Amino acid sequence: MINIYTRKINTLFGWTVFMAVLLVSCNKNNSESIIIATAANAQFAVEEIVEKFENETGINVEIVSSSSGKHTAQIEAGAPYDVFISADMKYPEQLYKLGLTENKPKVYAYGKLVLWTLNDIPAESIKDLPLIKATHIAIPNPKTAPYGRAAMEALQYYQLFDTLKNQLVYGESIAQANQFILSKSVDIGFSAASVAMAPKMKGKGKWFIVDTSSYSPIEQGAVILSNSSNINSAMKFYDYLFSDVSKDILIRHGYEVTDNNL
Repeated sequence: MINIYTRKINTLFGWTVFMAVLLVSCNKNNSESIIIATAANAQFAVEEIVEKFENETGINVEIVSSSSGKHTAQIEAGAPYDVFISADMKYPEQLYKLGLTENKPKVYAYGKLVLWTLNDIPAESIKDLPLIKATHIAIPNPKTAPYGRAAMEALQYYQLFDTLKNQLVYGESIAQANQFILSKSVDIGFSAASVAMAPKMKGKGKWFIVDTSSYSPIEQGAVILSNSSNINSAMKFYDYLFSDVSKDILIRHGYEVTDNNL
């Protein structure tokens, strides 16, 4: 079992993000700007949604992308975010129970797990992992990352964990797992379809969907935060996230969206 990140680096990164958010908050026009805290896997889809939202409303939106766990810790510490777009429902519900949200969290999309490689590996299914003899397989930390939990469930579903456990390289988050994949530090890795399918990733390796029946649904939730200084603008964006326009964008980015989410 390989772990290649350090607590010192993570702490420094967390404070850097937090201070950047404070600077953005100090400079924003309260009547026209909001800050969106978004999960790393949703970054590319949210960027496209934000672009359309800004064009339609004239409201400026700043996006801060990080792991949902880090965002949650920052929100609990008073970070001036207006809307939280999470990689699961666990963290928004945690904030809701603490009284830090304006509304009960709602699922905006269901994520899909993929295996992604930039190497010439003859794999077409998760079942092929033992056959390709991969030395390193990236996986987000299943203790904190929703896609890591899904990947672990899939490995256990196919009875592959015991066979592959010594090849697993644990990233702190899906963003770090993606770094391992893109830098070819690993042979192949688990990620989100929304990242592998993003226009910015076009032509970068190959990927395939892991059967959704092999892991629990990845319910990705959003919530308006009580700490918002622009509650009206935050509500407008939150509603827009569940609009037909956003639904089409989310589907194109690899998510599943049902009518119940609108």
